[in-house]
Amino acid sequence: MIIKYVLLIMMFLQLTAFAQELKIKANSFSADEQKGLSVFSGHVRMKKGNDELNASKVTIYTNKKNQPTKFVAVGAVSFKIETKKGAKYEGKANRVVYVPKEKEYYFYGNVNLKQVNEKKEIIGDEVTLALDSGKASAKGVKTEPVIMIFDIKDNKE
Repeated sequence: MIIKYVLLIMMFLQLTAFAQELKIKANSFSADEQKGLSVFSGHVRMKKGNDELNASKVTIYTNKKNQPTKFVAVGAVSFKIETKKGAKYEGKANRVVYVPKEKEYYFYGNVNLKQVNEKKEIIGDEVTLALDSGKASAKGVKTEPVIMIFDIKDNKE
């Protein structure tokens, strides 16, 4: 019965907002169509194209047309993301929210976001990443500032 629901949700996600296949693996799955909720728990692994997300739990919110409006991942979240312009990011956070309509990621708690192909790194408590523009912003917590790390090459090299 659960496999039937997982296949249904995967077909739905593939046909709606995603041009590529979204594959989700998890130890358990539950859905409430009336509330527009699908919850994947236990070693959740999501993959779509070059993007990957791993977490303890992922909740997918949908609107009345069964289109995903928000993805919320919690519990030791790790990820790999590629922007529209080809920038590649990887990192970890306590919680990650993805809003498909805006194509924006919101990272919360112990965020470590690395831009792999540019050797840049952001460490903070709240980080936002816009996929279309590649723009990022960050906030620290009251006791810790935002940390930015850049790999700057000397012209003499």
